[in-house]
Amino acid sequence: MNRKALLGLCVAVLLPVFCYLVLKYASERAVDMPRRFLLDTVITRVEKGKEVNDSIWHRSKNIRLVNQLGDTVSLYDNPGKIIVADFFFTSCRSICPILTHNMVRLQQSFIKGGDVRNKIDTSIVQFLSFTVDPDRDSVPVLKNYADHFGVQHDNWWMLTGSRDSIYRFAFEELKVDKFSEEPVSPDFVHTSRYVLLDKDRVVRGYYNGLDSVSIGKLARDIGLLMLEKDARQPSTVFREIIDLGWLWLLVALMITFFILYLRKKRKGND
Repeated sequence: MNRKALLGLCVAVLLPVFCYLVLKYASERAVDMPRRFLLDTVITRVEKGKEVNDSIWHRSKNIRLVNQLGDTVSLYDNPGKIIVADFFFTSCRSICPILTHNMVRLQQSFIKGGDVRNKIDTSIVQFLSFTVDPDRDSVPVLKNYADHFGVQHDNWWMLTGSRDSIYRFAFEELKVDKFSEEPVSPDFVHTSRYVLLDKDRVVRGYYNGLDSVSIGKLARDIGLLMLEKDARQPSTVFREIIDLGWLWLLVALMITFFILYLRKKRKGND
């Protein structure tokens, strides 16, 4: 096989793979992933003679409370799920009913199709609503409130427990008073914000639960976090290349036609 034929064969083999990887990389880079909030610290280290800065983002600490079904649950009970959280109280007659109604609509947006119609996919998001009036919002009260709004209990917990624990979690872990245009009193957490946490329990966004545009952005960001890769996992590029059976079939066909073409051309020259 002469040099031109060898070059042509290499092009036939590598070009489809190269094009696939370029397009895949470009599509991933074009996506504007939700930013991380609440930076804890920056660690500087030396790698290959150069200074590298590693951002350490705040990971929300665990909290154990009781949900509307009377079950003791915690923030880390459902690893791998994205979390949307808000704060409310059942006797509220202003923003809380609207927040709950809008979150019901968000929960219903995960209804499955196909053979399991009208069943919500609970594997993606865990909704958490923390009462800021736990002295009055007992388990039965929360259950009645949830049923009134048509809450699906499988992946939406309305939580009560120690007032100090809930308020400490709101201000120290979720920082509900940060990046906020509305004042949030430390004495009574009354806010219209939804808080988005990723699978590592890092805050990835604050949203106005009364605004349809902001809720739409929250839904979009949930979808992006579903596709986000774990930076701690090794690259899977080579595994993906091996798994591209359809692409290798195309390459094989191209090589076959290329070889047949060379043979035909050689016979013609003879």
